[in-house]
Amino acid sequence: MRVDRHWSEKRLEEMTERDWRIFREDFNISCKGSKIPRPMRSWAESKLTSELLKAVERVGYKKPSPIQMAAIPLGLQQWDVIGIAETGSGKTCAFVLPMLTYISRLPPMSEENEAEGPYAVVMAPTREFAQQIEDETVKFAPYLGIKVVSIVGGQSVEEQGFRIRQGCEVVIATPGRLLDCLERRYAVLNQCNYVVLDEADKMIDMGFEPQVVGVLDAMPSSNLKPENEDEELDAKKIYRTTYMFSATMPPAVERLARKYLRNPVVVTIGTAGKATDLISQHVIMTKESEKSSRLHRLLDELGDKTAIVFVNTKKNADMVAKNLDKNGYRVTTLHGGKSQEQREISLEGFRTKRYNDLVATDVAGRGIDIPDVAHVINYDMPGNIEMYTHRIGRTGRAGKTGVATTFLTLGDTDVFYDLMQMLIQSNSSVPPELAKHEASKFKPGTIPDRPPRRNDTVFAH
Repeated sequence: MRVDRHWSEKRLEEMTERDWRIFREDFNISCKGSKIPRPMRSWAESKLTSELLKAVERVGYKKPSPIQMAAIPLGLQQWDVIGIAETGSGKTCAFVLPMLTYISRLPPMSEENEAEGPYAVVMAPTREFAQQIEDETVKFAPYLGIKVVSIVGGQSVEEQGFRIRQGCEVVIATPGRLLDCLERRYAVLNQCNYVVLDEADKMIDMGFEPQVVGVLDAMPSSNLKPENEDEELDAKKIYRTTYMFSATMPPAVERLARKYLRNPVVVTIGTAGKATDLISQHVIMTKESEKSSRLHRLLDELGDKTAIVFVNTKKNADMVAKNLDKNGYRVTTLHGGKSQEQREISLEGFRTKRYNDLVATDVAGRGIDIPDVAHVINYDMPGNIEMYTHRIGRTGRAGKTGVATTFLTLGDTDVFYDLMQMLIQSNSSVPPELAKHEASKFKPGTIPDRPPRRNDTVFAH
């Protein structure tokens, strides 16, 4: 027998420690934690029920993505998981399948228990995102007879509460609206033992920490696993399983994780917070007054391909879109000032190529999956590097390449340092004006106190 066969040629029982290490390296998977179950190499090796495997096949998912390979086996064994992965990496399916497996082992919802609330809750930062998770969940849930209800703003809270009380196993919600439902006694979470916090960093960024905590505290605290991992678990008891997904781990997210997750396994796919290698990043130093003509040039070069143009405010979104429309570009907008219906019409028009260009604020910065976006243009540089990463992640998805161009002005010095580090890490070219600028040499707040020297380089227009 040849000893040097690649892991892909081996049966599961032939895999050595070295094979597993190479497997993880091949898929950029890193896991921190003790006694962790192995990742799965294929759906056939996933230990999912035959019903779910059939559903996976019907949906057309041929191979699991790296986050699914690592996180599904953990979820099936009811570990608490912190998943650090880019948007668009298939993470929704990575928590949906273990969650549905867990629910399918519980007593069906009936008149006796439906008033006690759902078995599982998934929280996401925006309506669009919650809707996407719902779409993914209902691809699988009906095969198991599992009912899903979504609770987001823009619809009647009484009606949503009524739908929960009629009995459903899964609630997918935005934190503010779910807490509202709980506080008004339209819903309870007395038997909820499976929780997913998706895009946790984004929820914190948007100021939802108190609402997230309020929802978690509305669940029975008796279902938390003991903090000491050597303590015996009570076989008769159902413990809470918590999944938390985030593209980055700011301190507030770590604080939540420490309080509510028990001995979690941290799964990182790729480099946390790093833009995908499939995106080529370009940064152009410019003046505010030159942005409009530069944008026209970029869009002209794209021809029929699609582009998302990001700006920082609703007002600017409308202004940029109006200017493009006037100049004959097929353009639509997406921002928080639009109703849910208007947003959906804009997105649908962009998806079906009725519009080539979408001008958006950060409401579209993540969670909206539009295939084949050729170019992301940061008309305004966002105020932090995390948002920059999320924005440019709208292109270069699912194995395709993409381009991101950013207009940078002297008003953006707060992010010069982080942006320069990111460009260096991803082997992208750094404009000389950015490289030479004082603000790119030190993280904001860490510049040493000293008088400027004569040969300091400061550039001005």
